[in-house]
Amino acid sequence: MSTITPATEAAPTVRPLTTREADALIEAAARAAEGLGVRGSVTVLDAGGHLLGFRRDDAAVLISGETSTRKAYTALQLDTPTADLVDLVRPDGLFHTLPTALDRPLLFLAGGVPLHRDDRLIGALGFGGGSPEQDHRIALAAIAESGLA
Repeated sequence: MSTITPATEAAPTVRPLTTREADALIEAAARAAEGLGVRGSVTVLDAGGHLLGFRRDDAAVLISGETSTRKAYTALQLDTPTADLVDLVRPDGLFHTLPTALDRPLLFLAGGVPLHRDDRLIGALGFGGGSPEQDHRIALAAIAESGLA
């Protein structure tokens, strides 16, 4: 005979990422990119991996749209900045087979960062178009300006 005890406290409700916040993140990323002289794309996803916002600079290379989206998706799925994952997928890394083991659009280049509110994952931002280091700096600057982490 087992005893099941009902939960006495409901899980705290966390406000989801809004389109207004996504727009603010995109604007902040555009300013950060401009400050570095980078032309690229920014993608914002909600916690379910759905597109909340996207912008590609007129002068950005076309592939930056795909890389920004894949970086955001990777950061969301693994709840980790993509900059922290690069070494793990190298041939001698712990997760070296992960990029080919999944049928998902993962990309292990710096520039994707998960978004949190009250320590809960609410989405992710990805930037593509500059060097990996620039993309990561741009994503972090946009998130810092927005107050999300």
